[in-house]
Amino acid sequence: MEVFKLILIILSSIGIGSVLGYFARQTIARRQAETAEAKVAKLLGEAKSEAKEILIRAKDKAVNILEEVKKEEKEQRREILRSERRLLKKEENIDRQFKNLEDSKTLLQKKAEEIRRIKEEINIVKQNQLDTLQKISKLSLEEAKKELFKNVEKRHKEELVYQIKKLEQEGKEELHKKAQNIMVSAMQRYTSSHITEAVTSTVILPSDELKGRIIGREGRNIKTLENLTGVDIIIDDTPEAITISGFDPMRRQIAKLALEKLIEDGRIHPAKIEESVDKAKESISHKIQEAGEAACYELGITGLDPKLIKLLGRLRFRTSYGQNVLLHSIEVAYLASAIASEVGADVNVCKKAGLFHDIGKAIDHQVQGSHVEIGRNILAKFGISEEIIKAMQSHHEEYPYESTEAVIVQVADAISGARPGARKDTLENYLKRLEDLEEIANSFEGIDKSYAIQAGREIRVFVSPQKIDDLEAIKLSRRIADKIEEKLEYPGEIKVHVIRETRAVEYAR
Repeated sequence: MEVFKLILIILSSIGIGSVLGYFARQTIARRQAETAEAKVAKLLGEAKSEAKEILIRAKDKAVNILEEVKKEEKEQRREILRSERRLLKKEENIDRQFKNLEDSKTLLQKKAEEIRRIKEEINIVKQNQLDTLQKISKLSLEEAKKELFKNVEKRHKEELVYQIKKLEQEGKEELHKKAQNIMVSAMQRYTSSHITEAVTSTVILPSDELKGRIIGREGRNIKTLENLTGVDIIIDDTPEAITISGFDPMRRQIAKLALEKLIEDGRIHPAKIEESVDKAKESISHKIQEAGEAACYELGITGLDPKLIKLLGRLRFRTSYGQNVLLHSIEVAYLASAIASEVGADVNVCKKAGLFHDIGKAIDHQVQGSHVEIGRNILAKFGISEEIIKAMQSHHEEYPYESTEAVIVQVADAISGARPGARKDTLENYLKRLEDLEEIANSFEGIDKSYAIQAGREIRVFVSPQKIDDLEAIKLSRRIADKIEEKLEYPGEIKVHVIRETRAVEYAR
């Protein structure tokens, strides 16, 4: 019975536990369901809120995009309108121009027709006049032409002969120059001169008998030659030779050429001496041009102005410290181009700058300023490039070095001038004193020309007879002597010889 009770109690407990467990599970399930529903509801709420925000942002973005599209559309419409206006204006301009062209064409056609009509009228008048002339002269057109040519040839025969001779002479000179160029090309290898320029030249005589004829009666021939050339003619016991002394190489060369011409001709008197000196001066002018051309040819430089080449040739008769300036310039050009080729600089610029670095010395006695400044102005005037001017202007360090070529030209100039035997300071000082002596004389009014001779112991001053009378000539000699004493330092004394002569020239024809 107790067992049965126990079993009943156990079964009751089990049943009650089952019921309680069921209800507990139901309660837990309801709570879990409520919790899940709450979470789902919460997530749904958050999703709805986020969707609303996304929708709002999307609408805002769409509105902005729409506004931008509208703005772009408006701008495109404006641009289209502007393009249409421009096209309309262009069309109007084209129509206007086309109308103008049509009007011009019509006007030109009218003018052409008028010109054609006038031309026909002129031809008719011309033919009528020609017919009238032929009737009056009783000559046809061809016969009149022949007669006209015959008269022209008769009147201008001498001029035609002169022109033919001139053309023949020019042809001979051109052939002579070409022959010289061929000879120069065979002797193209360059050798540098190491001989210092002297201040004397020697003229060889066929015999000593000519010395007396050169001196002339009471020395008139030799005095005429000295006065015209500005040199000192020394006739001493030297057999079959005469010495010409003068500091200016050009004057010495003129005197030498004139003497050689007189000796060759055999007639020696003042009139013939004047003629020979004039011809010698003309010959020197040709030699100057040829010297410049030969220098350019030797260096292979072309395309220069003939006037610049002539200025370069003048350096042939100019010395610097006893060194011939043209030979020095050629040497500097060779040295500069050789150095440039070794260091990779511009060979052409160095060669031209070396050749023209002393070009100012050709006229430095005529123009104020240093020869470098004068040279720069000369090269600029003849269109020489700025690179060449910059390369030559620094060879005495008056200007800063602006390029490698400038340094090379300065080095080449120093090498050429510093080599043994190239220059003599005492000779240059002597020549400078003589130049200063002539410059003092030329500073006075009424002076035609002046020559320093006798190694600077005498200066001959030729005055204009229209400006200076005899009394004024005496006073002028004293004033020149006073200024020489004031400005110069010299040994011994200097004779001032003022010469005034009047010449009247007329031709009997």
